[in-house]
Amino acid sequence: MYLSKDIKAIGLLLICTAFWGASFPIGKHALTEVHALTLILWRFGLAALCIGLYILWRRVPIPKLSAKQWLAAIAVSMVGIGGLNLCLFTGLELTNPNNGALIMALSPLMTSLIGSVDKRQPPSIAVCLSLAVSLFGVVLVLTQGDLTRLLAFEFNRGDKIIVVGMLFWSFYTHFSQYISRFVPMVVYIFVGMLSAVVMTLLVLSVSSGTHPIQESLAISPMVFTDLVFIGIFGTVAGYFLWISGVNQLGAPKAALFFNFVPIFAALVALAYGQHTSALQVVGMGVVIVGLLLPQIAARLRFSTLKPCNS
Repeated sequence: MYLSKDIKAIGLLLICTAFWGASFPIGKHALTEVHALTLILWRFGLAALCIGLYILWRRVPIPKLSAKQWLAAIAVSMVGIGGLNLCLFTGLELTNPNNGALIMALSPLMTSLIGSVDKRQPPSIAVCLSLAVSLFGVVLVLTQGDLTRLLAFEFNRGDKIIVVGMLFWSFYTHFSQYISRFVPMVVYIFVGMLSAVVMTLLVLSVSSGTHPIQESLAISPMVFTDLVFIGIFGTVAGYFLWISGVNQLGAPKAALFFNFVPIFAALVALAYGQHTSALQVVGMGVVIVGLLLPQIAARLRFSTLKPCNS
């Protein structure tokens, strides 16, 4: 039963990262017609509407929480969801996607470190090895097998903004496992979507060059489809699957699957006609092996401890 639950959680996280990975090339296409803030507003506004309607339809009860608990849920959501997206899309306007993807690939490491500090214990050797192997696979994919590109990697202003977003996401992933203990998942995600909308509206209120209403009225049917995909699959489904995986596997193990985001992004880009080299395929395989290392170590440890039948 334990193994079946883990397998289910792994499947949910893979689907989640597939949706998020696809959202990068799809979002890039949408940004040809709308501003990043408009895209974020569409993403979380549509997601909040869908989840809100679901709560009303299913008559999901609102939990009776203390002011401190509500404040914790809202704060973690605003930092992790709103903060990440504002930093990510703002940063991508100032740097190239490869730099951004490499920075976001550090999220599993940061989540593990945050967990170690919070619990006052170092990460296991298996988790450390998994992080190293999977990150190496991501680097192979993003550099297309040319590791010398890392020598030219420099932190510009956009990179620094994305670093902040990566830290926000790591913070969210770790502390979500605590928040979800007293807030039902659907309510917690709804709070997150609303928090992101509020943060985006606050930024829009002090931005002079963004006009989301005018941009939305002028978008093409293709970009409208892009925004709907990002809002429904890349957000509603993605966050439900992510929180479910975090609850089952724990934040450090679940965070490892974030390395699949650039992998799936590359696969979707391939569907758009971009070339994928053999080394990129090897890199994808390395990431998969790296993610499986903790499970392999756990199975080997269990086999060693299990008594033999005579």
